[in-house]
Amino acid sequence: QVQLVESGGGLVQAGGSLRLSCAASGRTFSSYAMGWFRQAPGKEREFVATISWSGAITDYVNSVKGRFTISRVNAQNTVYLQMNSLEPEDTAVYYCAATSGPPSRRYSGYVYWGQGTQVTVSS
Repeated sequence: QVQLVESGGGLVQAGGSLRLSCAASGRTFSSYAMGWFRQAPGKEREFVATISWSGAITDYVNSVKGRFTISRVNAQNTVYLQMNSLEPEDTAVYYCAATSGPPSRRYSGYVYWGQGTQVTVSS
């Protein structure tokens, strides 16, 4: 079992940056691909980014490419989401998730989820 705890959210002005962290419990963190998803009020949860167990493979939704970077440090059981050039449209609750399969954009592919961290971008 893997437990995930997100942190690093907050209020930032448009154009600013935040770095989200997701700390994982358990000894098998390095065997999981990880993902970040977000959910804005009144909208469905959407894929943001994913990273393979080794960090060699990453994938992003088009709207964040060039602005967000996903990374991981397996020795610290942590995955990060560096968010630059934030826009009001990025406002959402951000969730990290773990899958024992390959990196995926599919919500249903992830088994473990954190509780989420709020990101609010003001215009």
